[in-house]
This record gives sequence, structure tokens and C-alpha cells, in this order.
Amino acid sequence: MERIVVLGAGESGTGAAVLAKVKGFDVFVSDFSAIQQSQKDILDSYSIAWEEKQHTEAMILNASEVIKSPGIPDKAPIVQKITEKHIPIISEIEFAGRYTKAKMICITGSNGKTTTTLLTYHILKDAGLNVGLAGNVGKSLAFQVATENFDCYVIELSSFQLDNMYNFKADIAILLNITPDHLDRYGYEMQNYIDAKFRITQNQTHDDAFIFWNDDPIITKELQKHKLHAKLYPFAENKAKDVIAYTDDDNFIIDLSDEALVMAREELALTGTHNLYNSLAAGISANLVNIRKNDIRKALKTFQGVEHRLKYVATVRGVRYVNDSKATNVNSCWYALESMQTPVVLILGGKDKGNDYTEIENLVKQKVHTIICLGVDNSKLHSFFDGKVPAILDANSMNDAVDKAYLVAHKGDTVLLSPCCASFDLFKNYEDRGEQFKECVLKL
Repeated sequence: MERIVVLGAGESGTGAAVLAKVKGFDVFVSDFSAIQQSQKDILDSYSIAWEEKQHTEAMILNASEVIKSPGIPDKAPIVQKITEKHIPIISEIEFAGRYTKAKMICITGSNGKTTTTLLTYHILKDAGLNVGLAGNVGKSLAFQVATENFDCYVIELSSFQLDNMYNFKADIAILLNITPDHLDRYGYEMQNYIDAKFRITQNQTHDDAFIFWNDDPIITKELQKHKLHAKLYPFAENKAKDVIAYTDDDNFIIDLSDEALVMAREELALTGTHNLYNSLAAGISANLVNIRKNDIRKALKTFQGVEHRLKYVATVRGVRYVNDSKATNVNSCWYALESMQTPVVLILGGKDKGNDYTEIENLVKQKVHTIICLGVDNSKLHSFFDGKVPAILDANSMNDAVDKAYLVAHKGDTVLLSPCCASFDLFKNYEDRGEQFKECVLKL
């Protein structure tokens, strides 16, 4: 019997273990951290052996194949030992793809992928398709393949997931944009990160679709290098040669067939330029799976948006508080600042991933009167922004940051939490950071 070892027992790893067990493999799960009780309960219910807070090499290095959770870096000692033994390492998505014939709509990009994934899923589900939601959002794809029977999946893919995917194929691949992110995981080489993102197109055939933002300079340059077989579906803010989804005279247009889908841009549930791109990409994919135009229009009008992404929290003494905790890179913060119509108190900081803050420098100078640095080490933020805004303050907790913002904000301002950084220095994750922000604001 072939032996599958799963590294990491989060949502992804537990799902992979369940699918491996259901398919008759000898399965062992190893997590260097503590495993949540809910995941232990699932593993126990399938009689899957597991260990936590350690990696027992004798139980791991005898694997036929290792399924690695995306959060574990290649430089982790156990991963290096597996590699030295020439044991294949794959991702949960790669493994799940072997056991389903469902149509795969896969979405990646440095920014906007969660919104686009949830919006695409919303359109398809509303139209009555038998559709699953997986990847970085929803349940593990492997768990759903083991326990459900969907005709189609909408999957959000990070670069980390794409790294260990080899034979998996997206029927519809969406690449929203590429800006610097996670460079600490890619040897501080931008091209390594770009190559990871472009893996979403691998194995695509003439029957498949590649949807992308036509005005992204990196994507445009890369397209000249890659001989893609899939049919290309570019979108952009304005109509241009070959662009099939765009805006014109305040209309939102997707022109794929004899009759274009047209609706007033102001009818879209999501506002802002970045969300226009997300809506165009989702709309194209819905067209390609033959959703009726009226159903697409209706879903684009009713979508509720993504938690912790430019979410209004409250107005206190004439000051608006906006939670954009999901902005874990500089480009996300750029979109947030671009959408601000008032003076801003900006809460920045966290675990820096090799950030270059030049991208937001001009917007900060134009719109921000106070930066509050929220992190264990704020030295990089100070060295870049000192002297560029009237005031920079330090905070060592969310409570401290919100209290300081309350004191410096004027009536008519917006206090914006848009950190540019990962959250792991002071918080469990970006959701925890956003929830703490909301709690602190609502106590003011």
C-alpha cells in the first residue's frame, strides 16, 4: 500500500488526509505546531494517524509522496530532508485534482483574488449551478472531492499553492494582476514570484480559457514569453484592441457573443477601480460557463463583498473607521488609499515581506496626515515615511493604535487600517487583526 504523508493539519492538510484515506492510501499527518481540536476530530473520525508539535522523521521519510500545506516554506528542515530523499512533494489542490472531473475555475493575482473568487461563486451559485468553493476560501478542495459531488469548483489559488502543482489543469484560469508580494518566500527575486503566478496557465489546452488584466505591464510582458494554448480573454477599464470586457460611457460591458452583457457601472455592488476589474473577470468566467446574462447582472448587483476588505466599521465623532486588514501587501493599500475621498489617518505595519513602499508614497503624501505604525519592529516604516507626512506615531497593540487614531483624527477624516504587511507579529492572522480593530472602534 502506498504511503501518503501530509505536512500540516489545517483545513488544507486535513482535507488532503481524508481524501487519501478514502482512496485507500496508508496516511500519516504531521504538524510541527499544535493541531486544532476540530481538525483532530475529523482525522480521528477517519482513523487517520497524526502527530503534533514535532516531525518524526522515521514516520515521514518513508512516504511514497508528501502533500505539503502551502504555509510551510521549502527551506523548512523537514522539507529539505524530504527533497534530499527525492520523495515527490505536491499540494493539496494537485492531489485533489486527480480524483475529480469537475470543471475548475481557478483565480490568482497579488490582489483581488478573494473578492473575485467569492463573486464568481456567488454568480454561479445564484444561477443554480452545482458548485463548490475551495482553495484559500471555502472548504478544502480535497475534502469536498472526498465527501461531495460538485460539477464545478471556484478555487482561489495563492502562489504557494501553485508552487507544488504540476499536472493539475484549470479549465478557466484568471490572473488579475502581479505586484511584489511574498518576496521573502521567493529569494527576494520578483521573477520567481511571477513564475509561480503563471503556473495557473500550465497544462491548459485550446479548449480552455485564460482571463487576465490587459493593462498589467508584468502580465503583458510575460505573455510574450509564454506560448499559451488557451483562448485569451483580456479585460481592462477602457476598450482597446482585443479587450472583451471593459467600461464605456459609465456602462459595464462584457462582449463575448452576438449580444453583449451591458449594465450601468453604478449598479455594480462593488465600487472602486480595483473592484471593477474583479467584476469584469468574474463576469467573463460566468459567461464562459453559460450563465444567462440576466442572472449575471442580478448577482453583480447583490454581492455583499469580502470581510476585512475596505469594510466600513462605524463613524465616531464625525470620523469614519474603515477595516482593510486584508491589505497584506503594498498594492492592496494603494487601492485602499486611491478610493479615499477624505483626509486619512493610516494604520500601517506588521511583518514586512520585503515591501517597497514607493508605490504608495505619492498617495500617502496627498491624503494622509498621520501614520500610526502598528508592529513589533517599525524601523523600516520610519526610515521610509519620516518627514513625508506631518506626524508618525508608534503603537504596540490594536487598542493603542485605535486610541491614538481617535486623538489625532479630525471631523470628516477617515481612519484606515490598511497594514501593507502580514499580521503574524502581533496577531494570529489578518482576520484576528481586523476583528480586534472593529472591537476597539466599537468601544470608542
